[in-house]
Amino acid sequence: MPELPEVETIRRGLETAVLNKRISALEVKKHKLLRNKTAYFIDILKNNSIVSIDRIGKLLIFVLADKQHYLLIHLKMTGQLIYQDGGDIIAGGHNLGFTEGLPNKYSHIIFYFADGSNLFFNDMRQFGYMELVQDKDIVIDRFGIEPGKKDFTLKNFKDIFKNRRISIKQVLLNQKLISGIGNIYADEICFRAKVLPDRKVNQLSDEDIKRLFDASKYIIEKAVEKRGTTFSDYRDTSGREGNFVKYLKVYGRAGKQCLRCRQESIKKVRLGGRGTHFCPNCQK
Repeated sequence: MPELPEVETIRRGLETAVLNKRISALEVKKHKLLRNKTAYFIDILKNNSIVSIDRIGKLLIFVLADKQHYLLIHLKMTGQLIYQDGGDIIAGGHNLGFTEGLPNKYSHIIFYFADGSNLFFNDMRQFGYMELVQDKDIVIDRFGIEPGKKDFTLKNFKDIFKNRRISIKQVLLNQKLISGIGNIYADEICFRAKVLPDRKVNQLSDEDIKRLFDASKYIIEKAVEKRGTTFSDYRDTSGREGNFVKYLKVYGRAGKQCLRCRQESIKKVRLGGRGTHFCPNCQK
């Protein structure tokens, strides 16, 4: 599933590609991916344009030129937004996987712009969605503080942990508490902070919480810098893979030697239904 770094990379790519372009036509092949009536969706977007693109957590927020509507896009597990300029995918020779030869059987919603460029919403598992809303603040209020934004302060971070008895990883993954962190980065944050992901938050010291806070900022910032992580389906708007996979310390490394202590192998267990990676020696 694309997490904050991947979605931010996509946002930045789209910001340079689609702003202020008139949407001349839309094609909706999978109506279930819309949270509006298809006719209404097309009627609002046709001849409209996108003037800016915001993001909260893993949710993209397109601000439309009519100043009355916002287009929300969530990629969920396997969603992609691939931009095609005048019929050629800007891919720099990278392997596009199943994005090659667009449109393909996974291209469920297509935006046609007046200048001849296109935007494809591909989704193999079909869990993603698009939705037009008139009040984006109602949506934004559902999300917690976010690494990299002004509200992500140590005080606010500590407040989240008060009076809770759930695991650290459950807190990190709860989008109502902290937005944008998913399974990959939760494991990496816990490793960098040297705490076990299954520890109960009421057992953490102030020092533990400070390390988690610093690790959250560092990991997310570094992952954005490297344009996200690709294991299978994630691609940026040009069809390129993310580079942060080269910097992962625990995620996807089960059975391999810990890169920090060199004494133990990385373990993988199920925690809250999610595969969870950690070093039993480095993390306490």
